[in-house]
Amino acid sequence: MDLARRKLRLAAVAVLAAVAMVAAACSSSSSPSTSSSSGVAIKGGTVTAADLPADIPNWIFPFMTLTYFSVANSQEFQYLMYRPLYFFGGETTAPTISYPLSAANAPVYSDGGKTIVINLKGWKWSNGETVDANDVIFWLHMMEAEFTSWAGSTPGGIPQNLSSMTATGPDQVTLKLTKPYSDIWYTYNELSQITPMPMAWDVTSLGAKAGSGGCTTDSAADKWAKCVAVYNFLTAQSKDTSTYVTSPIWTVVDGPWKLQSFNTSGNVSFVPNPKYSGSPKPKISVFTEVPFTDDSAEYAALKTGSLDVGYIPAADLPVKAPTAVLPSTNPVGSGFTLAPNYDYGFAYYLINWNNPTVGPLFKQLYIRQALEYVDDQEGISKAVYRGYAYPNTGPAPAEPTNSPFISADQTENGGQGPYPFSTTKAASLLESHGWKMVGGVMTCETPSKCGNGIKAGQKFAFTLDYSTGEAAFTDEVAIYKSDASKAGIDITIVGQTFDTVAGSAIPTNPAWQGAMYGLWIYSPDYEPSGEDLFATGAGSNGGAYTNPEMDKLIDATETSSSYATYHTFDNYAAIQLPYIYQPLNYGIQAIKSNLHGVDFNPLQTYLPEYYYFTK
Repeated sequence: MDLARRKLRLAAVAVLAAVAMVAAACSSSSSPSTSSSSGVAIKGGTVTAADLPADIPNWIFPFMTLTYFSVANSQEFQYLMYRPLYFFGGETTAPTISYPLSAANAPVYSDGGKTIVINLKGWKWSNGETVDANDVIFWLHMMEAEFTSWAGSTPGGIPQNLSSMTATGPDQVTLKLTKPYSDIWYTYNELSQITPMPMAWDVTSLGAKAGSGGCTTDSAADKWAKCVAVYNFLTAQSKDTSTYVTSPIWTVVDGPWKLQSFNTSGNVSFVPNPKYSGSPKPKISVFTEVPFTDDSAEYAALKTGSLDVGYIPAADLPVKAPTAVLPSTNPVGSGFTLAPNYDYGFAYYLINWNNPTVGPLFKQLYIRQALEYVDDQEGISKAVYRGYAYPNTGPAPAEPTNSPFISADQTENGGQGPYPFSTTKAASLLESHGWKMVGGVMTCETPSKCGNGIKAGQKFAFTLDYSTGEAAFTDEVAIYKSDASKAGIDITIVGQTFDTVAGSAIPTNPAWQGAMYGLWIYSPDYEPSGEDLFATGAGSNGGAYTNPEMDKLIDATETSSSYATYHTFDNYAAIQLPYIYQPLNYGIQAIKSNLHGVDFNPLQTYLPEYYYFTK
């Protein structure tokens, strides 16, 4: 999933500004490749890359609801064709901004952080239109009109924190903010959400004149009616996957790639967009993503050479030494090089605070603590993921490097956080709150101690839906269920496809109870301050979590550049458990030895324009 977004204030600001400058420098197009570049480079060729099982694109319109808000749809699909205003996760292993890959130059802040001037580079769309100021205004107007439909929305966030948005030149946008914000936070978490859209999309029917939909020139005077109509049209077009390759809407691209073929099974091929304005231009002829039903099918294809880029399933990796990153031996042989693939985020499963049966349970902190106590993160990391995983204890990413955002509470107990694995502690905690083991399941005996809304005789039982296809993930779920049962927590696990679980685990659906289907990658909110997930009413707050203190702490991270401010939020999120944190594994990717330019950014952005073969 896509996934969010600091007293020594002046010192902290200086540090963050330096980070931003380094980010821009490190994300240049001349950055080194993970794979060596020995041999003579050749132009052309087809690169075939594996997708994770059931993790396939199914939405082309960059303006997405939570149902479609996934890496498969954004970083691995849309970003190749439609470039965000500011591009994050370039051809490096740093989760940072890349101005060379962005459609605009660095934003200029003034007036104490209340005014931003954005100058676009004048790139071109494939139909000849310029990627200009109007394209940015078009997106912002749609955010105004369909705020709750945008999965990245947060109450009080962009565009609600704008007092005005104006095209002050053909290639210049000036934004006035309602109050001063941290420029790092605003760039990384607010401007990062903008994807310019061409006037060819500002229509309400196929064949209509570009811009005739009127969203770009719309206003609140008509309650954004024109934008709503355009949004409805584009959404309907995105639902028709059969038109993705030929549609006069979706074939207008500004990225380095355009679609060659697409089907709903997940087979997707891209060819170079000859009118791409940025750099580098693609060197290979075709980039193909292929789906697999499970890990074993993918691994078989990798070993037989059918894939140029693929992953080695955890079950097929040798046990890793504690201090190593890569395996000591290469399971797929000398024809491939290996590289680690971290995620800039954290793993968790969602709990539905609005479910009428188990919502009252989940609203009790001690219940959530018990659920965290029975998660053997270190054991699962070793037994299931063979050492290629690490505990997650809060929202700050622990890898790929020791993040400056991570707080003391996340790292206590030897990295296990405030709730280290103990089924005994979990059971004792429940008993101290009025529960008693009956027939192997904890049952509320004293409602006054169990908590508001929990009735006498209610059992601690719920259903946990999880995504299928990856054997290690299935094993992790089974171990969690088993360990939970030792504390009297009865979990029914139900395997479904990723799309099914993600589509049902939304705040407007009270039926689901628990949902375990992956992790949160901080995108398009790249400073991990949590508003997308934890803020009341946020677009990606699938479990409908709400906590006034959490909202207050998140708000503080948006205006302060002090790490101490962030750590206060992070500690609170680690202790309060808005969701249940789980271990996060990192992948081991295999790359054909004659394929170069392949790096694995922790934001999971595909950049095949850097790829090339040698002979």
